Amino acid sequence: MKKLIASLALGLGLLMGGTAVMAQAPAAPAATEAPAADAKPADAAMPAAAAPADAAAAAAPEVKPTVDKGDVAWMMVATLLVIFMAVPGLALFYGGLVRSKNMLSVLMQVLVVFSLITVLWAVYGYSLAFGGEGLIVGNLSKLFLAGVNGDSLADTFTASAKLPEYIFIAFQATFAGITCALIVGSFAERIKFSAVLLFSVIWFTFCYLPIAHMVWGSGGYLLSKGALDFAGGTVVHINAGVAGLVGAYMVGKRIGYGKESMAPHSLTLTMVGASMLWVGWFGFNAGSNLEATSGATLAFVNTLLATGAAVLAWCVGEALAKGKASMLGAASGAIAGLVAITPACGSVGPMGSIIIGLVGGFVCLWGVNGLKRMLKADDSLDVFGVHGVGGIVGALLTGVFTAPSLGGTGKADFSIASQVFIQAEGVVITIVWSAVVAVIAYKIVDMLVGLRVTEEEEREGLDISSHGETAYHR
Repeated sequence: MKKLIASLALGLGLLMGGTAVMAQAPAAPAATEAPAADAKPADAAMPAAAAPADAAAAAAPEVKPTVDKGDVAWMMVATLLVIFMAVPGLALFYGGLVRSKNMLSVLMQVLVVFSLITVLWAVYGYSLAFGGEGLIVGNLSKLFLAGVNGDSLADTFTASAKLPEYIFIAFQATFAGITCALIVGSFAERIKFSAVLLFSVIWFTFCYLPIAHMVWGSGGYLLSKGALDFAGGTVVHINAGVAGLVGAYMVGKRIGYGKESMAPHSLTLTMVGASMLWVGWFGFNAGSNLEATSGATLAFVNTLLATGAAVLAWCVGEALAKGKASMLGAASGAIAGLVAITPACGSVGPMGSIIIGLVGGFVCLWGVNGLKRMLKADDSLDVFGVHGVGGIVGALLTGVFTAPSLGGTGKADFSIASQVFIQAEGVVITIVWSAVVAVIAYKIVDMLVGLRVTEEEEREGLDISSHGETAYHR
């Protein structure tokens, strides 16, 4: 009888133990397997409970994605900051750099191109860039924002954290808009307004959208290769810089270029515009984190430090080369630093960002002087020299300073050589793609509406000849 009681007690003990294991299994997080040497004697009971435990875990409800009000608020602010850097920031920066007779034409081009692209983004751009999982481009599943409503969500870098899809669409629309607006600086002061708009539509459709998808879209070629572009070094700056350089060649040089003075009419406005760009760029870079987390703060501080370093580098370089540091140079240095840090801002450390800013400042100074003379192109506002060259520098150095040994956020097995190779591949693909599409687009525009205003209209100034207005009344 005693043996029977003992057996029953032992069986009850085992049953209670197995029940305890099953009760805890669903609540416990997924754990890594422990080495066999660390196994405890009590684990001998686990095989018997494994099947029920697995069944309970499978039946447990999945963690629902959450939308944090702080993330939503931050992304709305970031989107506003990017709009601020485009209009009025970029518009005033460019406007101050041209002659007074062309001031309004540049403001108009930036404003209308930005507006045009935001509308096209909603109609089909978002779908082609972020719809589907194509290698080069998405699909038309979200044409006219089909299926998007107040309840639809967009992914972030955290699996459980989501954003309302509307704010993600708006944020990405500003990127597309400012990219196309950047290009107008290359052929400022001599292109038809209709030509600017038609070119923007073609280039946006066949260049910006594929590059954006390849770098950021699900299934995109460069994304799958592991290319790093946190906020748009390739998608925005190299892309726009190359298209601008092609435009400078195909539209031709301004009348009197190299013979007449074409100095900026208002460095004050250029300084104001550059300052607005610097402020707005925090939305551009830190906003690309998509969440109000430490990742956003890293991009924030890197944007601050790299820009300051680039301003100093440009001033030093200019002082050594010309004997004086100029206001125009300091403002240009700020933009160069912002461009250079853009692809790296979320993956390099603060000290790495300073080095990237210094290198970007010096190299872009050469880009708008030595390289520009070598290319013999009338890139009116140095779009390629600053954005193209700065974007290339930033993209390549991202592959270096993302290394954890240099303060970056890369994994322990991060290889600088491999990553630089991947970054270089992304740079080459962007350059070639943008150049080819730009050549075709300019040819189409030239055949349909013509690229350039008449000599009489150009000498009169585009403010009057294209828009019937003047920026200043004397």
